[in-house]
Amino acid sequence: MGTAAEGKRIRIRGTVQGVGFRPWVYRIAVEAGVTGRVRNDSSGVTIDAFGDDAALRRFEDALHASPPPAARIAEYESVAIPAEPVSSFVIVQSAPATDRRVSIPPDLATCDDCVHDILDPSNRRYRYPFTNCTNCGPRFTIATDVPYDRGATTMAPFEMCGPCRHEYEDVFDRRFHAQPTACPVCGPRLELVWPEGSASRSASHFRDAIDEAADAVRRGLIVAVKGIGGFHLACDATSEAAVTRLRARKHRDEKPLAVMVPSLDAAAAFGILSPVHRSMLGSTERPIVLVERRLEAGLAPSIAPRNRQVGLLLPYSPLHHLLLADAGRPLVMTSGNLSDEPIAFTNADAVARLSGIADVLLLHDREIHTRCDDSVATVVGGAPLLIRRSRGYVPRAVRLRTPVLAPVLATGALLKNTFCLASGTQAFLGPHIGDLENLETYESYRTAIERFQRFVDIRPELVACDLHPDYLSTRYAEGRSERVIRVQHHHAHVVAAMAEHGIAGPAIGLAYDGTGYGPDGTSWGGEVMVATAAQYERVATFRPIALVGGDRAVREPWRIALALLMDAYDGQPPAAAEALLQSVTAAERATMTHLLREQVQVSLSHGLGRYFDGFGALFLDRRRAAYEGQVALEWNQVADPSVHRAYPFDVNDRTTPIELDLRPALRAAVDDTLAGVPVSSIAAAFHYTLAAATAAAVARTVKVFGPLPVVASGGCFQNGLLAEAVGASLRGVELRLHAEVPPGDGGIALGQAVVANAMAIGDAGAGL
Repeated sequence: MGTAAEGKRIRIRGTVQGVGFRPWVYRIAVEAGVTGRVRNDSSGVTIDAFGDDAALRRFEDALHASPPPAARIAEYESVAIPAEPVSSFVIVQSAPATDRRVSIPPDLATCDDCVHDILDPSNRRYRYPFTNCTNCGPRFTIATDVPYDRGATTMAPFEMCGPCRHEYEDVFDRRFHAQPTACPVCGPRLELVWPEGSASRSASHFRDAIDEAADAVRRGLIVAVKGIGGFHLACDATSEAAVTRLRARKHRDEKPLAVMVPSLDAAAAFGILSPVHRSMLGSTERPIVLVERRLEAGLAPSIAPRNRQVGLLLPYSPLHHLLLADAGRPLVMTSGNLSDEPIAFTNADAVARLSGIADVLLLHDREIHTRCDDSVATVVGGAPLLIRRSRGYVPRAVRLRTPVLAPVLATGALLKNTFCLASGTQAFLGPHIGDLENLETYESYRTAIERFQRFVDIRPELVACDLHPDYLSTRYAEGRSERVIRVQHHHAHVVAAMAEHGIAGPAIGLAYDGTGYGPDGTSWGGEVMVATAAQYERVATFRPIALVGGDRAVREPWRIALALLMDAYDGQPPAAAEALLQSVTAAERATMTHLLREQVQVSLSHGLGRYFDGFGALFLDRRRAAYEGQVALEWNQVADPSVHRAYPFDVNDRTTPIELDLRPALRAAVDDTLAGVPVSSIAAAFHYTLAAATAAAVARTVKVFGPLPVVASGGCFQNGLLAEAVGASLRGVELRLHAEVPPGDGGIALGQAVVANAMAIGDAGAGL
């Protein structure tokens, strides 16, 4: 043991508030034999520790060893300070907010200890649906300000009773400084509301409300349930009648519905789970996880029509646990809204908007301050991949290798919108907003940005947006006072992947999706580029497809199928090929053929997603897409995983950029289907053709630019078969896929922020 008393001031930034960090610091300080204090402040946690040299070393070693499960340490700084004559270690009140930039913790799923409490008849929190502790419960969605303390949450109106106050102040209790802590005596309460005027009934006791809601579900009724980040619409997932009724009322024809099950064992009964699936389902983030469904397991067929997958999630609040236990069956848990509207998150809004959908509403009086949809994840290449990053992950920062010098707001894309606020080495992606195609969603978007700016105290000097002039996110950017920088859609995709992997660039980027505004006036989306944060060169693309009627062709993909046939056969496709589109009348084919030949109402698209739509529509005879990406998803899922062959394709190097030409592949696929080859084999060959064409483009790029890292982004890389096939085709080169940032448009704001900063400071990277 050392002989001289010393002091250390340790500053820790990251997700370190509301996750049990201070009591953990207290306990290890006592064990290490140091005195001093720990406090929350607006930038994280600050520790003043005093002791001899050996004690301080033990203390700092322990700080690095195993922080609380929900904590994320982003920055650690330790400097010497003069020793102070203090005799104990204490936890002090939070400092007033000055520099407010801090990551409020994400919402955390109910821990096993709290589940035990609500299921134990001898526990004072038995069946209490708002039970939580330092290791679990709502955080981000109830926070109203920073630092994260009870007075800055929607729990402020609920004064703690004596026993709860004792737990809250006992540093050795697991509810020490658990800001949302409560019990049946002092905490929020449930209310069950039946919308029908004179028949309205309410339950005054929380157990009665849950029992009655569960009984309603068992009787085939639809229940609106107020959750952590908003309302769900729940019904019996095994009842085809209930699910069909929910779809009709919600105006959601065929888009898959998520199913909540009580445990991992129950999830395994409904879907095929790998260890990675199990890990994601059981994580504190509790996303919806896409798994291959067991068709014999008893879920209603209309949960996910013509879809081999089902989205499963485990309960993440005590209310969910109790409702599932009382209902005794899996429950549909879909967002509480009409299609295309933002999710309801206040009681008044839910009563107004959901009473026409739900037969009964399960409300409570703990306010949700910030709405936050469920996150969605899948497995690609044996690793987790986020498709939608929202509850459980937001507002956790993405660490940037290259600091953002000018604080920036990136406004995101039109579809699957999220925004991003970035400063220094931290980029904060906001919660999932959805498609910015109506006033209600746009107002939700504006409010969310204002609230997020206040939470992280980033005052943007730059605003980044998409090149497309008609996106509402672009118009929002143009309406702000800061300098606006427009970023090409696919450049942003590629840089988002580079930023997630800490690649400064240049890198070879694959940007494969449905559409994105190109500076040449065409729609891009099948792009191979070499990029730095500041600039890009488009080196290869896919041969453009003629879209008759623009977006209407996406909703009616038979139009794309016919355009592909016309192109592949020089305007004279064989009758047998056109006959594959049995759902299309001869008159419709004749009209479309005329428009294509005369180039009337035609726009050009390089989007790889349109090739998925066209091939899927042709060989599956799909006339209409009920939701974005439906036909592409079905074309992927029908593919035989045992087939690894590819069709021929051409590379047109007489153009700039070079064009990957799939006309030979389409002709070969038509020949196959006319010869009786199963559609599953044709779909698999299509995927491997795309992989082979990509490999050819990457090989040509490497010859010109030399060996570079290869990253992949865009919605097409949610397709596991395509991503794995492309990765395998790049022999000797690692393909970097997204993981915690969505590859689709939900991650594009991160790339926009990094690009805008680089362009603003004139950093042209390595030059192209």
